[in-house]
Amino acid sequence: QDIRNTVGNIPMEWYEDFPHIGYDLEGRKIYKPIRNKDELDKFLEKMENPDYWRTVQDKMTGADIKLTDEQVELVQRLQKGQFGDVHFHFDPYEPAVDFFSHEVMIHPVTNRPADKRSFIPSLIEKEKVSKLVHAIKMGWIKPRKPKEDTPTYYDLWAHEDPNSILGRHKMHVPAPKMKLPGHEESYNPPPEYLLSEEEKLAWEQQEPAPAERKLNFVPQQYRCLRAVPAYPRFIQERFERCLDLYLCPRQRKMRVNVDPEDLIPKLPKPRDLQPFPTTQALVYRGHTSLVRCLSISPSGQWLASGEDSPPGLGHPTHTRHQCPAPVQEQVPALPHNSAGLVALTPPALFPPHREQSVLLVNPCLGDKLLYGATDPHEPDLPPCSPQALKQVTWHGKGDYFATVVSDNSSMQVLIHQTSKRWSQNPFRKSKGLVQCVLFHPIRPYFFVATQRYVRVYNLLKQELTKKLMANCKWVSSMAIHPGGDNIICGSYDSKLAWFDLDLSTRPYQLLRHHKKALRSVAFHKHYPLFASGSDDGTVIVCHGMVY
Repeated sequence: QDIRNTVGNIPMEWYEDFPHIGYDLEGRKIYKPIRNKDELDKFLEKMENPDYWRTVQDKMTGADIKLTDEQVELVQRLQKGQFGDVHFHFDPYEPAVDFFSHEVMIHPVTNRPADKRSFIPSLIEKEKVSKLVHAIKMGWIKPRKPKEDTPTYYDLWAHEDPNSILGRHKMHVPAPKMKLPGHEESYNPPPEYLLSEEEKLAWEQQEPAPAERKLNFVPQQYRCLRAVPAYPRFIQERFERCLDLYLCPRQRKMRVNVDPEDLIPKLPKPRDLQPFPTTQALVYRGHTSLVRCLSISPSGQWLASGEDSPPGLGHPTHTRHQCPAPVQEQVPALPHNSAGLVALTPPALFPPHREQSVLLVNPCLGDKLLYGATDPHEPDLPPCSPQALKQVTWHGKGDYFATVVSDNSSMQVLIHQTSKRWSQNPFRKSKGLVQCVLFHPIRPYFFVATQRYVRVYNLLKQELTKKLMANCKWVSSMAIHPGGDNIICGSYDSKLAWFDLDLSTRPYQLLRHHKKALRSVAFHKHYPLFASGSDDGTVIVCHGMVY
């Protein structure tokens, strides 16, 4: 289809702000083709399109036109300075032919005889010259007087911008003015400005330096201005003033005008940080007493909760109660591992005189191959301590887990191995009251949180690697980022400390967004989120990107 633009010979820049580029023969708008190619698309087209070098854009229609071979040859001939017509055979450098001198003639081209007026003087010019001569004789026409040479002056600042300021004028700093005289320099000062005999004696004993003497003269009182004598230190003060002006350099202090709003970091909008929990999704009902702990399986399919009565396992999406465990009292911790086991610490299953143990339960949920390879009747581990257990944490591989008791002895922390059914005490003596422990998700590190410090131990070398200072009164909980380089600690004095293990042993950031004590903190395994729960009944979810 032949689309002709009928706008005529006008600048096409007039249509830059319009969606169309002109009108066709029927008066309809010719819309611009969609051209959203960036520099990368242009480069790829240049490398992949073999006809890119002969493709041009028609400004009248905005379309890409591929030049034919004849058009390309025409352009090449014009670039070389040749004629556009290929069939026009003409040598532009051949010698020019002088049609009037190339053939020598005997007679002139025109044989017309000359006129008579070409041989005699002109009478009209004679009359004009006679009139000029008569006017000069009569004094009507006078010769021009020679101009007198007058002295010429030029403006020094004619070519300068009146608004411009010279550098030496711009950087000029005026000298500070002298201090104005006060009441003590009056010829009749008030009585409180006059010095007593003791004050005069102390003034004379001081050094004459300005740092020692507040006044460089002794105020005196005269009955009238006529009785004032000449000032004896006038020349000395003028000399010191000249020294200050000459020897003390002055420099213009560049002040930076900073807007206080620019110092505040620009926080992103919450909608740009999604996804994060915004609404209540599910509510699990069925507990009859206080819920002490909560844990989610690594796959996110099962949810385990512990209360003062028997705990149970629930499905997060179907909200149904699966299997209760035979526990009658409080369950301090209910973690999980990758072997399909649930660790319970039931104090009421054992007599008061017997030491507390950890009961491993196989709930037979999830993958059949996983829980089928696990013994369905897992025995309890050897006794841990006569004190009540307050935390159980699993290793990432699922074969080890650690327990923490409320005792202040060297048996506070024990590490258990489920495959060999044995336990070990990693510490010979107590470093304080242990609050919680954690295994590093990647490296062989073991984190032990006391009341005010978090110690990092290397399990392979069996030595202390770092000692983190939480800057809080009492650490309550601890969580580690899945990457393993960042730790958050909650405290009972409503503080949340963020540690960067590669940066420093002190908190990278200290948050105080809770009003009461923090009970639990946690990192999300996939999203850049971390949460903290407090006694004030709130759970705050924060965005924390780790690069």
